[in-house]
Amino acid sequence: MSDGRPGPFGGGESLLFLTDEQLRQGIEAMFFAYRGFTADPDRILAKLAYGRAHHRAIHFINRAPGTTVNNLLSILGVTKQSLNRVLRTLIADGLVESRVGTVDKRERHLFLTEQGHALEAQLSDAQRERMRAAYKDAGPEAVQGFRKVLEAMMDADMRRAYVKLRETSS
Repeated sequence: MSDGRPGPFGGGESLLFLTDEQLRQGIEAMFFAYRGFTADPDRILAKLAYGRAHHRAIHFINRAPGTTVNNLLSILGVTKQSLNRVLRTLIADGLVESRVGTVDKRERHLFLTEQGHALEAQLSDAQRERMRAAYKDAGPEAVQGFRKVLEAMMDADMRRAYVKLRETSS
């Protein structure tokens, strides 16, 4: 906690030796934090009859304009059928544009349209505001620790995709 008092997970000295109860509390905190993190975008998406899969696709297309369908499949870890259903909707609704590859004609490169960028900004602004407030309240050491915990929870494939995305969009 930002006021120096130990939080529900125990004091700093016990962080290397967490009890099952402390781990359960961390898991529950993650569930509730995720609900809060997705609440604002979910309300926006519901008005458009979209779900979180649409949000994730829009987010990652925005982060890596021109990404291929195969790369997006790898990042999202979904089936081709599931992603194609989402992309068909986003393309039909004028949010995403699919262009044939110039080098490999079998590849489809994905870009947000102006309308897609506007929706992405609306969805991300709400999440950035929530995250900015939480980071400000927690302080810089907690932010660094939080990022380390999240990165440590990624499996090897997720970590590679995460690092690749950070490198290509910097």
